Amino acid sequence: MLSSLPSHLSLHLRSPRNIAAMAVGAAAVAGIAWYTLRRPRPSAEEIERERRELLATTGRITDGSITDVPIQLTQPDNQDTSSSEPLIVVYNYRIAGVAYECAQDVTLLAEHVRDVRVDLPIQVRYDLHNPANSIVVSESWNGLRLNHHLHDTETGKHETP
Repeated sequence: MLSSLPSHLSLHLRSPRNIAAMAVGAAAVAGIAWYTLRRPRPSAEEIERERRELLATTGRITDGSITDVPIQLTQPDNQDTSSSEPLIVVYNYRIAGVAYECAQDVTLLAEHVRDVRVDLPIQVRYDLHNPANSIVVSESWNGLRLNHHLHDTETGKHETP
């Protein structure tokens, strides 16, 4: 086996132990490169869900107000969820004298934002190191003021308490 190695390599590089170490190192580098290129990438929805959960657990809270909300989110009798149009809540808040205006797509969180009240202040969770990174609702936290309706099962009507 050693006779097939090129003779221009120095003697210590031709030893079987060094050749085995180089082969193992090359295999490890190839394996890491393959894993890096072939690993499953998180989808945009997964990235957004993780961002919401991080802000819901570690974000600071401040007061804000809603500036625009789709009509579907303000009407309690509107149960049309078949629309493919995204539901986006636009809100603003101030931190250290700086005004921020942000929007959050709440299409996947529609059950958490039904009957939104736009006449009351809201709570906004934001990242301390990047105040423009903020949310008003997540799966585990809600900063919106919602209309709470009692549903009368006999008449099928909503009543406000």
